[in-house]
Amino acid sequence: MPITPATETHSSSNGTAEAILLELVDEKGVTIGTAEKLSAHQPPGRLHRAFSVFLFDEHGRLLLQQRALGKYHSPGVWSNTCCGHPYPGEAPFAAAARRTYEELGVSPSLLAEAGTVRYNHPDPESGLVEQEFNHLFVGLVQAPLVPDADEVGATAFVTAAELAERHAKDPFSAWFMTVLDAARPAIRELTGPSAGW
Repeated sequence: MPITPATETHSSSNGTAEAILLELVDEKGVTIGTAEKLSAHQPPGRLHRAFSVFLFDEHGRLLLQQRALGKYHSPGVWSNTCCGHPYPGEAPFAAAARRTYEELGVSPSLLAEAGTVRYNHPDPESGLVEQEFNHLFVGLVQAPLVPDADEVGATAFVTAAELAERHAKDPFSAWFMTVLDAARPAIRELTGPSAGW
């Protein structure tokens, strides 16, 4: 993992887990403080900075991730390629690239900003709440995946039609359709009209 001022600050040198802090933001996305990760997701939720990544292969297929069963939030459900939270002071773009590598063992060959979306999604299964100011990224993946089993249960590349079929029968994250719909203009620009996104 690349060491930046933000990642160095949040890396433990003795192997012990330290509290993960998130950036709290106002409705315009301006940082107003920090909060511990789990507490920020307790009802009613505190608005915090997040990111969502959508990576595609050379055929215009979206890389989906099934979240590992051991995750405390939304385990076992399908979602976009990668999502998470920047460390306080870490740029969303850097966080998106970092977590994509940590979770999937691959660096995007292209990664571009695709706007932001603000949402409030309670998760009925866990009782947690996603109050997020989410930075969206789209890009390409051209290297073989090496998923971290603690983070990722499975992966799949899907066309737009295959996604619609899968979404009708499989459980997806509460936020998935919101972030996908917000990213669609950038996805269409990346994949072209024939991909059907």
